[in-house]
Amino acid sequence: MKKNMTIMKNIRKTITAACLLTLVTLLFSCNQFLDLKPQSTLNTGNAFNSAQDLNNALAGAYRAFYYEYYQWDDILLGDVRSDNAYAGGGGDAPIVQYDNLTITTGNNRMYANWSQIYTGIGRCNVIISKLNEINDPALDKNNLRKEIIGQASFLRAFHYYQLVKTYGGVPIELNSNSADPSKTNLPRSTETEVYTQIDKDLHVALDNLPDSYTGGNEVNKVKATKGAANALLAKIWAQRSDRDYSKVLQYSNAVISGAAGYALLPNYADLFDGVHYLNDESILEISYLGGNWDVSNWAVQLFLAPEDGWQKYCVPSKDLVAAYDAENDNVRKEANIVFWDNIDWADENWNPCGDKSMTIPFNYKQKHPDGWNSGDHFYLLRLADILLLKAEAQNESGDLAGAAATVNLVRSRSHLPAVVAASKAEMKDKILLERRLELAFEAQRWDDLARAGNLVSVMNNLHEVKYTCGDGVLSNPIAISYGATTNKILCPIPQQELDANAKLTQNPGY
Repeated sequence: MKKNMTIMKNIRKTITAACLLTLVTLLFSCNQFLDLKPQSTLNTGNAFNSAQDLNNALAGAYRAFYYEYYQWDDILLGDVRSDNAYAGGGGDAPIVQYDNLTITTGNNRMYANWSQIYTGIGRCNVIISKLNEINDPALDKNNLRKEIIGQASFLRAFHYYQLVKTYGGVPIELNSNSADPSKTNLPRSTETEVYTQIDKDLHVALDNLPDSYTGGNEVNKVKATKGAANALLAKIWAQRSDRDYSKVLQYSNAVISGAAGYALLPNYADLFDGVHYLNDESILEISYLGGNWDVSNWAVQLFLAPEDGWQKYCVPSKDLVAAYDAENDNVRKEANIVFWDNIDWADENWNPCGDKSMTIPFNYKQKHPDGWNSGDHFYLLRLADILLLKAEAQNESGDLAGAAATVNLVRSRSHLPAVVAASKAEMKDKILLERRLELAFEAQRWDDLARAGNLVSVMNNLHEVKYTCGDGVLSNPIAISYGATTNKILCPIPQQELDANAKLTQNPGY
C-alpha cells in the first residue's frame, strides 16, 4: 500500500519532456506541424522571431491540459465534492476535505490547481503579446496569424473559466511577460469582471478561429475551433451570477447548427469505450497517446484499476447509483459505473468489513488504466452538455415544450421515455437530473448544483451514511453531515498566494 501510494505521488508530480514531444503530434497532427518543438518556458529571455517560434509556444500552451488539474482535480472538484462520489483513496486528507466540504486555506491541492491554471494563462499571455511583434510573412499565409491569436485567446478564456467558477473573482493577469510587480501582483477582480474578460477573449476567438482545420477530426477535436468558442460562451453565460439565458440559447444554437456538423453518437457507451474518441459529438477533448506514463492519462489508474491493492478515488455514491436505478437508466449506469467483487480493502461506505463477496462501484468513465499508461481521453466540451444547456435556457425562457423536446434528444439515446413536466420548476429539476445522469464524472455536477441555486439544500439533505467495522462486526450507520453553506460554494484562495500577494483577499467563511 505504501509503495503504491509513493508511486502514485511521484507520477502525479512529474510530467517529462517526452510528454511535450508527443503532445505536438497529438495537437498538430497535420504535416505542417509534425516537426514543431514545444516551447513551455516562456519569458522575456525567449526569442520570438518566426511563425515557427509561435507555433512552438502554442504547442506548449496546449500542454496545460496535461497538468494534474485537468487530469484529476477537475473531476475531484466537480464530482467528489458533490453528491456524485466519495473521496475513496484510503483517507488522502486533501481529497477527504473536498468530499467533506472542509477545504482549508492550506490545502496543497488548492495551491497546485491555482498555480497550474495560471501557468497555462501565462503561456497564452506571452503568445498574445508577442504575436504582433513578429513580421514573419508565414504568419499571414493560410490565416496562421488569425488561428494562433484565436487559439491562444480561447485557451486563456478556458483557464479563466476554471478559476472563476472555483474561486470567484480572481486577479486578471494579462502581462505574464512583464517583470513589473505592479502588472503581475494584482488584486482580485470581481466575478463579473473576470467573466467579461472571458467573454472578450472568446469573441476574439470567434472572430479568428475556423470551423475546422485540414486534417479531419484528429485535429478538429483537440484544437480550439469556432464550435468550441461558441460552446464555452454558452457555458459562461449560464454559469455567471448575472446569467443571460438569451445568450445561452444564442451560443448553444450556434454550436448545434454550426458548420462543424456536431451530432450525438447513436450509442452512449461508444463515447467512453476507448475506440470511438475524436467523434462527431466531441467538441474538444484531451488526447493521450497511452503506452508510457509520461505521455498517458495516468489519472485513470487513480479512478479504476483494483488489481494493484489499494482503494481508488472518486467512488460512486449510493445516491448516484440510486438515481440511475430510479430512472431505469441502465445504459448510462453501465457505461459510467462498474461493480467489482473480490476487493482487498475495506470501504467505509460500501463494504466496511472488507467482505470479498460484496461488490464495490468504480468510476468507469474511462475504462483502460493500463498501469498508469492509459490512452483514454477526457472530453472538455461535448454536444450533449450543450443540448442540455439549451434545454435549460428554453425552460428558463418559458418554453417548456421546447425544453422537453431538447432533453428528449439526449434521453432517447439511452432508451428512456420522453420527459414531461407540468411547470417550469418541475422541468428545471428534470433537466438537472438529466445532466447528472448524462455527465457524471465529467466535472459538471458541482457547477450544475451551484447554478441551479440548490447546492446547499442538496448536500445537506443527502442522507448518506458510512460504517466502521471492529472484529468483523458492522457498526450502526453513521450519518454523514456535509454542513454545506453558501460560503462553501467557492473554494478558499490558497494561503500561499495570500502570503505572496498582500493585495489578495480571502473568500468569506475561510
